[in-house]
Amino acid sequence: MDGCILDTNTMSYEEVLVAAKRISDFVVRTPIVTNATINKLTGREIFFKCENLQKTGSFKVRGALNSMISLKKNCKSLPGVTTHSSGNHGIAVAYAAKLNNLPCCVVLPNITSKVKVQEVRNSDAEVILCEPTQLSRREACEKVQKERGMAFIPPYDHPDVIAGQGTIGKEIMEQVEDLDAIIAPVSGGGLSSGIAIGAKGINSNVKMYLAEPEGKETERSLRAGERLWPNPPQSLRSVADALTTQQLGQLTWPILKELAEKEVFTMNDDQIISAMKLAWENLKLVIEPAAAVGVAAILSNQMQRIPPSVKRICVVLCGGNVNLDNIPWACS
Repeated sequence: MDGCILDTNTMSYEEVLVAAKRISDFVVRTPIVTNATINKLTGREIFFKCENLQKTGSFKVRGALNSMISLKKNCKSLPGVTTHSSGNHGIAVAYAAKLNNLPCCVVLPNITSKVKVQEVRNSDAEVILCEPTQLSRREACEKVQKERGMAFIPPYDHPDVIAGQGTIGKEIMEQVEDLDAIIAPVSGGGLSSGIAIGAKGINSNVKMYLAEPEGKETERSLRAGERLWPNPPQSLRSVADALTTQQLGQLTWPILKELAEKEVFTMNDDQIISAMKLAWENLKLVIEPAAAVGVAAILSNQMQRIPPSVKRICVVLCGGNVNLDNIPWACS
């Protein structure tokens, strides 16, 4: 498989511009929505970037397509692609593979919602279920690579993936004038690091805040300026099933250490569920728990510690792949 490995390069705003051109024919320029009730509740002007309305139901398709197009450009022969995922990245890679007539195999934890598993299969990809640990996911995917010669598309820790997600930051800055800050959910960090590069490439003064589920403890590492997560890498248990990776990636960590604010919004399950319900009721948008983490952040007491001058804030609604038979507030 010579030449069928994603290139590693230095991340820059120029890479985001390249990605934007590559994927423009295949993705949606998702809308920005506002809501008077939420503005009143927060005392700020809140703008929601609706990646829940993106192809495949989440932002992940941006990075998957950018990576796939890059692979095809650089590979003489490409037997197929594989990845591991908590769900949305797998859906996106399967979709991108089908668009490019490539075989695809996706490794998912055996606790992945049936909706996300079926969405992967809807794109004719093979699904392999594994134990819900970072090690099991990685080992199962490496086995597929070795046995079938498939190229690996990482869920977050690669320049092409990060650049693809960075197109969201570029779009936000083009859609919202005089923006003060962006809040994005964080797991492995591909979304937030990409957005930080894409947004700050247009306005270096815009602030990048991270929102996470309990147990991730990103703020501790950001304030120390070093990785303080326990090893081996752990998976979190959270209602936000798309945000279960505890550690930031080896590439995403230095980007966020430099570009993200040290204040991180850490939300518990009750806050996430309440925010998800509020968004459904007021925004009239179907968002999944991971997307509700940013909504929970703007409604939290933590928000009071953010200076009032940070008035105009964009919250990224990262996805909307919900199991309607298992709506959190109906089961809590």
